[in-house]
Amino acid sequence: MPDDHAAASADLPDFVPPPDPPLRVPLRFEDWLTVLTLGALACITLANVIVRYLTAESFAWTEEISIFLLVVLTLSASSSAFVRLLHIRIELLADGGGSARRRRFALAAGTVSLLFFIGLTVLLGRMALDEYNWGDTSPAIGVPTWWYSMWLPVLSAVITLRLAGILRRTWERS
Repeated sequence: MPDDHAAASADLPDFVPPPDPPLRVPLRFEDWLTVLTLGALACITLANVIVRYLTAESFAWTEEISIFLLVVLTLSASSSAFVRLLHIRIELLADGGGSARRRRFALAAGTVSLLFFIGLTVLLGRMALDEYNWGDTSPAIGVPTWWYSMWLPVLSAVITLRLAGILRRTWERS
């Protein structure tokens, strides 16, 4: 019996991501943060699965930390995805038409994204400050919730700076 999957995949071109654009601040920070966060998330989840299987109990703290790590993973990977143009977008609009049209769409999308992440940074900062002021504690571990939430405006600010750089480079292109 022939391997239909191998024949079908042979017809498809291999996806090779484009090289990173020249940046003043390389993407190594976001890449390493993404890798380390995903590794920690996998280890914590595996430990919880093993403990649940062997003891029928759960490490409640793993779920709390896993949620935080998923948010960190999303924000750190989003930052590098924006720069590498691997984020979700409507390619028919983003890549179609002439160069002037593509530039206008890139400027419009970059401006909207930048405004969104500026607002998100401000709101996440206010949330972390509120959690600090009110002394909220996490339900499973009992640690202050601002320990988790203080990193969210920082990561959102990193995305904001990356988007500002993308917008500046797009504006300077002729």
